[in-house]
Amino acid sequence: MEWLGSSIDTFYSLSSWYLGSAMTSCYILYYLFEVVKKPILATNPKGKFSEFIEKNMPLLKEKFWPTLWCIESRAQTIIAALVRVSFIPVISYKREILKLKDGGEVCLDSLEPKEGSSSNAPTIIVLPGLTGSSNSDYIKGLALTASDLGIRLVVFNQRGIGIRITTPRTYCASNCEDLVEVIDHVKSKYEGSILGAVGISMGGLILGNYLSSPEGTKTPLSCAMIISVPWNVHIGTQSIETPVVNMLLNRHLASGLCNIVRSMRSVLDTGKYAIDDILKSKTIREFDSKYTARAFGYKDVTDYYNHATIHDKIHKVTIPVLCLSSADDPFQPIEGIPMDDAYKMDNLCIVVTSRGGHIGFMEGLCPINKEQYMFRIFGEYFKTMLLEDGVKHFQKESEVLT
Repeated sequence: MEWLGSSIDTFYSLSSWYLGSAMTSCYILYYLFEVVKKPILATNPKGKFSEFIEKNMPLLKEKFWPTLWCIESRAQTIIAALVRVSFIPVISYKREILKLKDGGEVCLDSLEPKEGSSSNAPTIIVLPGLTGSSNSDYIKGLALTASDLGIRLVVFNQRGIGIRITTPRTYCASNCEDLVEVIDHVKSKYEGSILGAVGISMGGLILGNYLSSPEGTKTPLSCAMIISVPWNVHIGTQSIETPVVNMLLNRHLASGLCNIVRSMRSVLDTGKYAIDDILKSKTIREFDSKYTARAFGYKDVTDYYNHATIHDKIHKVTIPVLCLSSADDPFQPIEGIPMDDAYKMDNLCIVVTSRGGHIGFMEGLCPINKEQYMFRIFGEYFKTMLLEDGVKHFQKESEVLT
């Protein structure tokens, strides 16, 4: 009977091997045919941006290869941050405290371009995400990319980020007054430097609202980029309130917002706000309902989100803007991305990858290097725009002649 027992063991061993091989083969086929794809380029196919990409951005014509073992959206979102922390070094920024007109203060952290660059090197203003700062992993990756190219980078840390808050006001997605002051300051400080800007997540909302505002139509910015922005705030908020992982991300961000209010408790008008109630907020919507909407004069949180959203404002943008979004972003489902409107525009392009999560976009089998997809697109775009006169491609003939 020993031969029978041996045969059974051999059968089960082979079965396990075949089953494992079959599952691996199925996953690889799924990855190759459903995950690895060229990004959607939502812009006028016969417009200036389409021509610009054809001539200057070969990366956007290639397939995006998300990290083989990390293709799920929330995994891309969370693990990307953990991985970047492990290989992106600490950056020694030069800090400047900018006093605003209403008495508030913000930190501007700048990283100069590499040695040998011109004193009037191009400058990019960066707006981090909801509770992000110059020390966030994705900001440091952008900063190092810009420095290597010979471009100065200035991080606009919002009120209460990296500095003690001095006014009852913080910041919100729909208000761009502080950004206007920052842009004017950077323009005067680096006179002769061509300016660009990039906004990530909520920073993209602020930048988008600025570019579509009356001030934005006469902006000194020559070009801009928006990354992982929640285009339709209503849809995005609903998405991050779904259990379980999305809600955990939501609670983490809400906790960061509560910490800002906690630090400014001494300057808040206790007659206007129920501070203890604000600090109990478990979601971003709850925090915005109790604090943000009130602080910025909106009727309620719905009114605030109506003003904050930018999916219905992109037609007002006048400068070239490259936008990078993922179809599986947990903070912005694909149905909220205004691709139909983008297909009618000459000066704006929305790049939509099949995978990438929220500010993730990890690629390669072992993504432990700064040459990641988001940073590579950022570098390719601004190198052409700011260092190789790519902005002239979008100017009218009369503007180029002058």
